[in-house]
Amino acid sequence: MLELAPFIEAATPLRALGVVVSQNGRETARHTWEGACRRNIYSASKSFTSAAVGIAIKEGLLSLEERLVDAFSEELPVTVLENLRKATVRDLLTMCLGQPKAFLMGEDRPYYPEKNWVRLALAQPFSYEPGTKFVYNNVGPYLAGILVQRRAGCDLVHYLMPRLFEPMGLRLPTWETDPLGNTFGAGGLFLTMDELHKFGLLYLQKGNWQGRQLVPESWVRESTSKQAENGGHGYGYLFWGGEHGSFRADGKYGQFSILMRDKNAVVTIVAESREADKLLAAVFEHIYCRL
Repeated sequence: MLELAPFIEAATPLRALGVVVSQNGRETARHTWEGACRRNIYSASKSFTSAAVGIAIKEGLLSLEERLVDAFSEELPVTVLENLRKATVRDLLTMCLGQPKAFLMGEDRPYYPEKNWVRLALAQPFSYEPGTKFVYNNVGPYLAGILVQRRAGCDLVHYLMPRLFEPMGLRLPTWETDPLGNTFGAGGLFLTMDELHKFGLLYLQKGNWQGRQLVPESWVRESTSKQAENGGHGYGYLFWGGEHGSFRADGKYGQFSILMRDKNAVVTIVAESREADKLLAAVFEHIYCRL
């Protein structure tokens, strides 16, 4: 078994709640500070929306090159700027949509008077040409999730139940909704640490789960490869790049499922940390180097 004591010492004051490590197809370490329960995984939810987009593309429901002005033609602002005209589904996934600042963020969502968040989001400025500037923003993954839901005719939870959740043994999860009842694909999915870990393992296994290809292998590879420069290790399709070529689902306060392909390993953490960056650094300092 992997020695976790140095990581536990570093992670305890950072309010880690649990960590599990798998390598070469088996669990090699686990430690919990609190009992298991479903918790908000915050923006790690975005990576599940990415998976839904990949599945929907395979099913012919949408395309990365589809323009937003066509996909959301009924909810466009009165004046459609040229940058909005250029924006595509791909731009929703890379945080390079062209909007200058974050929108639909957690501290703001309860206070919007407008109930139609698609219309609200598209009415925000598009100051940059899409694909040219990384700005972390909930609008992209929200709209991507909305598009899957509209084309599939059901919410994201029920779209993913037969395609992802049930095959991996996950019971119906709770996922935040917008005022009109649409799944909020940018955040608000509630999972246990082990359920989040299964998702990391699925991606380490190139989208295959017990012999069944749940997410197209090409999509797994593409979405967890650098698609945008972000001043750090790059960004995929709603996955963050990290040290040593790693990619991860990443949520506020330290919800991580980290793919370490060079080690054939996944490290998953849940936490209530105000210093999630330090918690992530501790993973590479005390776990990665021992794999």
